[in-house]
Amino acid sequence: MNDQKKVNIGIIGLGTVGKGVLKILNNIENIISTKTGGEIIVRKIVNRTLNKNWASYFNFDFDFYKTILSDNVDDVLDDPEIDIVVELIGGYEPARIIIVKALENKKHVVTANKAVLAKYWDEINAVSKKNNVLLYFEASVGAGIPIIQGLNEGLASNKIEMICGILNGTTNYILTKMLNDKINFSDALKMAQEKGFAESDPTFDIKGIDSVHKLAILASLAYHINIDIDSIYKEGIDEIKVEDVDFAYKELGLVLKLLAIAKKTKNGLELRVQPVFISKKHLLASVENEFNAVYIIGDATGEIMFYGKGAGELPAASGVVSDILYVAKHINNETANKTQFVSIADYKRLNILDIDEVETCYYFRFEVSESPGALAQIAGILGRHKVSIASCYQHENIY
Repeated sequence: MNDQKKVNIGIIGLGTVGKGVLKILNNIENIISTKTGGEIIVRKIVNRTLNKNWASYFNFDFDFYKTILSDNVDDVLDDPEIDIVVELIGGYEPARIIIVKALENKKHVVTANKAVLAKYWDEINAVSKKNNVLLYFEASVGAGIPIIQGLNEGLASNKIEMICGILNGTTNYILTKMLNDKINFSDALKMAQEKGFAESDPTFDIKGIDSVHKLAILASLAYHINIDIDSIYKEGIDEIKVEDVDFAYKELGLVLKLLAIAKKTKNGLELRVQPVFISKKHLLASVENEFNAVYIIGDATGEIMFYGKGAGELPAASGVVSDILYVAKHINNETANKTQFVSIADYKRLNILDIDEVETCYYFRFEVSESPGALAQIAGILGRHKVSIASCYQHENIY
């Protein structure tokens, strides 16, 4: 076995996902050579907080050597023996700098960082192509759900008509609790934080920003265009009232979800992240708590849904390790510098619709005084703005 091919990796970021990567690599050690044609060696691990929490990084039930730990990213980026850089620190900076430098140093990159990819895709992809190295990012959307490979390879023969996804586990957990437990938004958020499903600062989740990042990646793959995240309309869930969630379910048979939607129309590409009522018979309506799901309609396949845990140590690490294995296989087969995992280019310009150009159904709830003609006045105002009423429910003091 001494003549077996070896691929060296350097991991930058030893948080929850980083630790999960180490666990999975250890668990599959005896089958790595079967999957890749050689060994995978963790040559260096970098974490900026090692000096503060040094001992905590050795709480593993397998061999872990202190000598491979560092708090200097250059120990990975400048090491000529490292073939793959695994970026797991998240955020925009210094993640962008780290990824770009790794690619410039002709190292293949695996990342789970949806934010940096969504915002800086043009730059990162250009550097990857220029240096003829691979960039893999399966865990950036849906953690362990193989949606990136699914779109890029499994559905390559399809024209994607629509993507509709529950891409954020925090918001899905909150909305599930609001529906099932009849609690308000702030209490549901607090519960999510106590369970570890929400950060102490949940802004990116509840405002829809996290879902925007993920939608930008999925839509770029599906429609082969570079998508500016600022072109995606977004609304969060922080203004949602439990009264509406409960009423819509009981009276209308609808379930509220924060959906990320990409839809190709005759007028252009519809891109939006917002709370949406869907029929409780729809496949996405049954996706509860912290789970994610991506519902896709292809012209050849019809309806398809990818479902699973969209976050967490092992689900996210599963996507990262899968990418490491794919890249290692390319290296061992000597095809890593002869292929690109994904190529996104504006070969066909699509018009991105403004939200004012999107036609859809909307739900309104009005609280009015008990006076004759109130409903007629509302109908008149809507009519003057060319808004037709599909149905109307009038209840007295239901809450």
